[in-house]
Amino acid sequence: MNAIRIAAVVLIVAGILGLAYGKFSYTTETHEATIGSLKLSMNDKETVSIPMWAGVGAIVLGGILLLVPTKN
Repeated sequence: MNAIRIAAVVLIVAGILGLAYGKFSYTTETHEATIGSLKLSMNDKETVSIPMWAGVGAIVLGGILLLVPTKN
């Protein structure tokens, strides 16, 4: 399996996951303060939405890469 085929499969899987989940969230630590033995921290939860066109586009691009003949 060459690099183009692997990239095509990765794009297809990423597109399917993007359509299935639609968004993901992560937490970042923004502020932290330590006053003696007291520790204060502030966490922000960020949510990223994956557009439907990006998932469909990744699937289509991966399919095109699988169908294009390659020189060996």
